[in-house]
Amino acid sequence: MTDETQRLRVFLVDDHAMFRAGVRAELGAHVDVIGEASGVAEAVQKITALEPDVVLLDVHMPDGGGRAVLDAMRRSRPQVKFLALSVSDAAEDVIGLIRAGARGYVTKTISPDELAAAIRRVAEGDAVFSPRLAGFVLDAFAARPDAPVADPELDQLTNREREVLRLLARGYAYKEIAKELYISIKTVETHVSNVLRKLQMSNRYELSRWAADRRLV
Repeated sequence: MTDETQRLRVFLVDDHAMFRAGVRAELGAHVDVIGEASGVAEAVQKITALEPDVVLLDVHMPDGGGRAVLDAMRRSRPQVKFLALSVSDAAEDVIGLIRAGARGYVTKTISPDELAAAIRRVAEGDAVFSPRLAGFVLDAFAARPDAPVADPELDQLTNREREVLRLLARGYAYKEIAKELYISIKTVETHVSNVLRKLQMSNRYELSRWAADRRLV
């Protein structure tokens, strides 16, 4: 759909209800948000039924995340375009979603007007990325177009543990991580403890170096 007089039909997939409400409110003047889902199974069912023009897709969710939605939908609804919208700006997340079929990837720091423009560009067939993320994709596909993005140590971690690790490595306090990810401080502590155990490290400084070496920060 490219006619500027027509409002795009957008579907929102994110496991945080407050975030979905905020996006719906901010985009209301630009597009029609025709539905939303908080998890993979619900998203697949509703996208199949509603056939939106563009799906805004979170990367990390408890039941499999954006990659699982893409894997389920790309054959049955190839006409639906997907734009990843995530707090994560890690290279492996960006490349993984693009390999799975997303047409673009933007972070949640994007402004409402920029997001509306990105949605329209994706609907028209363009690829859209937040500025620093495009380099990840170009590097990955130019240098190793067929190589999977894999790291045995990183693969031990759950999606939520990766998010906590990334924020911890950036210098966030536990309280700040909890606020950013909409979880409790106790849950943050549990995730950090699990990461330390899985990676056989003893403190956050070792974790920060480990994350920096893998360009997760």
